[in-house]
Amino acid sequence: MEEAVSAADANRKFSLILRSVREGHSYVVTSHGRPVARIVPAGGHEGVATGARAALLARLARQPVVNAGRWSRDELYEDER
Repeated sequence: MEEAVSAADANRKFSLILRSVREGHSYVVTSHGRPVARIVPAGGHEGVATGARAALLARLARQPVVNAGRWSRDELYEDER
């Protein structure tokens, strides 16, 4: 679970936050109450790409196949005027 920390507190307690991140904790840094950054363990983003790829492939699998016919090279690269 991510813990919210203000930018000012993150600045003052940066070394403590880094030690905590090494142990697996993560933080959301806020500025004026709005999230602006995340501090997460270095290996924490590997699953994000895998999850995004899986979601994209699942979405593509649900899309209907569209028969657009055949195009010639000239039609593909035709200048729009």
